[in-house]
Amino acid sequence: MQSSPSKQRIATTITSDEWDPLILDIADYVVGAEIRSEDAYRTARLCLMDSLGCALFSLSYPECTKLLGPVVPGAVLPGGVRVPGTAWQLDPIHAAFNLGTMIRWLDYNDTWLAAEWGHPSDNLGAILASADWVNRWAGMKPLLSVRDVLSAMIKAYEIQGILALDHAFNRVGLDHVLLVRVASAAVAAALLGGSRTEVRNAVSNAWIDGGCLRTYRHVPNTGSRKSWAAGDATSRGVRLALMALHGEMGYPSALSAPVWGFCDALFRGQPLRAARPFASYVIENVLFKVAFPAEFHAQTAVEAAVRLHDQVRGRADEIQRVRIETQESAVRIIDKRGPLGNPADRDHCLQYMTTVALLEGTLSAEHYQDAFASDPRIDRLRSKIEVVEKPRYSRDYLDPDKRSIANAVQVFFADGSATDRVEVEYPLGHRRRRPEAIGPLAEKFEANVATRLSGPQLQTVLDLVRDPEQIDSMSVDEFMALFVVTDH
Repeated sequence: MQSSPSKQRIATTITSDEWDPLILDIADYVVGAEIRSEDAYRTARLCLMDSLGCALFSLSYPECTKLLGPVVPGAVLPGGVRVPGTAWQLDPIHAAFNLGTMIRWLDYNDTWLAAEWGHPSDNLGAILASADWVNRWAGMKPLLSVRDVLSAMIKAYEIQGILALDHAFNRVGLDHVLLVRVASAAVAAALLGGSRTEVRNAVSNAWIDGGCLRTYRHVPNTGSRKSWAAGDATSRGVRLALMALHGEMGYPSALSAPVWGFCDALFRGQPLRAARPFASYVIENVLFKVAFPAEFHAQTAVEAAVRLHDQVRGRADEIQRVRIETQESAVRIIDKRGPLGNPADRDHCLQYMTTVALLEGTLSAEHYQDAFASDPRIDRLRSKIEVVEKPRYSRDYLDPDKRSIANAVQVFFADGSATDRVEVEYPLGHRRRRPEAIGPLAEKFEANVATRLSGPQLQTVLDLVRDPEQIDSMSVDEFMALFVVTDH
């Protein structure tokens, strides 16, 4: 009986040892590329400190802390990976979950926006867990330094961000954390001492894992999984890296195999390729959440609303309508109407965030909690907001020379008067406003860290962040020890 064409193609693919070029490019970059950009390292230090501040701040929230610690009571590992802000010492896989979940929990960590969205600092779960594990347990010499962590960060950011430039996984229902798993597997394998072959094998398995659905990010299922999905992805990256280092095989055509490869099975047959050579573009252009813990497509809307607060104060009952002009991505993912069930729902609702900023003149993590959200003024005003796409904003959002994230807000009153139309094209955390953001970022870090550290321990950390040379030369285990807290 003659084989079908599809079976013939599958047999050919299975016996081929020719690797997908993208997997090879990632492995070559991670193992062989030397980062020469001091701008990249300066930004990486900011990202490291900002992410650790976000992680410590998250420990103030029981919904986060209930997921942390050992996987079962007593499953601690003396000499294992430290979890900042706690006394836990865990295996590197579960430590990566803890770290990734803490960093991501409050939606306050750095961001990358392109055809796909995401948070490159999610990879720090794998990076810090792998590096601390190597120094404390694996016995590798020389010890890894914070400079090595920064190099791994630059590469993880680059892998995730470059793959996000042209590939909209969200349009096929897949969550962006699949890129966290791929990038984390690559850099974790290298930090753990892996060869080019072992990195390649880990990356191929990361793609074969496929991708989790975006179900938990959208109505009617928006929920807290969106706050631990990155922790799950970065820990899975460590798991696959460790397996590769123990000799687990890789899969050459994990992406391109007809029918069964990632592209055919999950990406509607679209090929995957790097939009530009891997270097340090992403971390140099990463977006910081400086002022507000808000989904990034709403950052400029919140800033505009804060500027309008004085014109609206005391007149909430007189508001007839509010108009928000925004980009297509914001319309697609955070234009929400109807009931909002939990903080995860509220911090991904453009109308909710703008309403709070108009009424309060600010926006903080506490404003997403049930106690505040029960204020009847919020839903009344939220129902009066119209969200419209402005085509120029959508074009400039994708323009590689602009990458704006613009919003404009205007409030109209029942007596026929209106506020100014306030437009903000670039948020405070954008590269175009980087000098303006340095001071507020330092203030954010100090405030976040002070929620968990105090006294001489806090001062030691604050002094350290002002000394780049000392940070870079410090061993990772020594650095992680600065954040240990024994009274959790």
